[in-house]
Amino acid sequence: MGFYLTIEQVRDLARGAAVLGTGGGGDPLIGRLLVEEQLKNGKKIEILSPDELDDDGLVLSTAMMGAPTVVVEKVPAGKEVVTAYRALEKHLGREAIATIPMECGGLNSMIPLIVGAIAEVPVVDGDGMGRAFPELDMETFGVYGISGSPMVVADEHGDYGVVDTGSDNKKMEKFARALTIQMGGSAYIAEYPMSGADVKRTAVWNTLTLGINIGKVLREANERHLNPFNELKAFLKDTIYGHGVILFNGKIVDVERRFKDGFSQGSATIQSFDEQHEMKIDFRNENSVAYRNDRVVAIVPDLITVMDEETGSPITTEALRFGQRVTVFGVSTPDIMRTEAALDTFGPQAFNIEHNWQPLEKLSPRDWSLSS
Repeated sequence: MGFYLTIEQVRDLARGAAVLGTGGGGDPLIGRLLVEEQLKNGKKIEILSPDELDDDGLVLSTAMMGAPTVVVEKVPAGKEVVTAYRALEKHLGREAIATIPMECGGLNSMIPLIVGAIAEVPVVDGDGMGRAFPELDMETFGVYGISGSPMVVADEHGDYGVVDTGSDNKKMEKFARALTIQMGGSAYIAEYPMSGADVKRTAVWNTLTLGINIGKVLREANERHLNPFNELKAFLKDTIYGHGVILFNGKIVDVERRFKDGFSQGSATIQSFDEQHEMKIDFRNENSVAYRNDRVVAIVPDLITVMDEETGSPITTEALRFGQRVTVFGVSTPDIMRTEAALDTFGPQAFNIEHNWQPLEKLSPRDWSLSS
């Protein structure tokens, strides 16, 4: 059943989406404040389950595109994504019945909510990534046969461009990335025009409510002085993600970060508190692979999230700093993201990682400790 978002749910979603964002997707705080402003001004945001959609209705995916580090300095006003949404409707000659997140992680869990508030359309409870990924072709929509284009890329000045590469979603990503770089490193998009029936077939279902519930679990753990990681693991067992595990505890001793080809890329090194063990995490917008003592313990598309050791608050890649005391937490991906077609699109090889994918529950079946 559909429901209308409350401010408390938006705050929980921002926290939970940062966990699902695996370090990327943009800082959800920025989006959260924009959404809260809409709610305080009397706007309503309706969340619909995929099964409530008209099979023949048009649904558009909306999002921010670009490097998360740029968004921190180039804060959106909110209207940019509505420009993209309306421009794509105009190009298609049809009104959409709803919007759906491209990804449920980070800022991009919030951007469609802004569309929902301003354009007064429902937001579908689902997404095309089940986490965050750096490229537009890395979506379950595309994996299962939906063309990402025609799409619209818009900037803060009201300018926009239409990208149409037919069924070639990788070329769409390259063209849209070039436009985004010309727009200052971040832009706002409407893409993957699809039917309600397509959404039901290709989306990762109910990830907005998942994000809300993850945020609620972490908030209540802190309010009740419980271990946030134990609470999170217990919650995930009954979801389509299933397996959550502590991969490492320690202090960040080095962060290498650069902006290249429209992405924030680099690595973080974490040393255990007894200084006997080390973890290195590589990222491209999002965390993609974690090595503990030079052994792979988690790899994309499974989720790798760096979190504050005491509170469980997720830390985005642009916020990683020397000296932070952290817990690295892994989450397994749902089945729709584990098929051969899915792994061909957003598995390790798509990130130029030399290792083959192995499920998180096999690589890291139990929590790591200093005695491991």
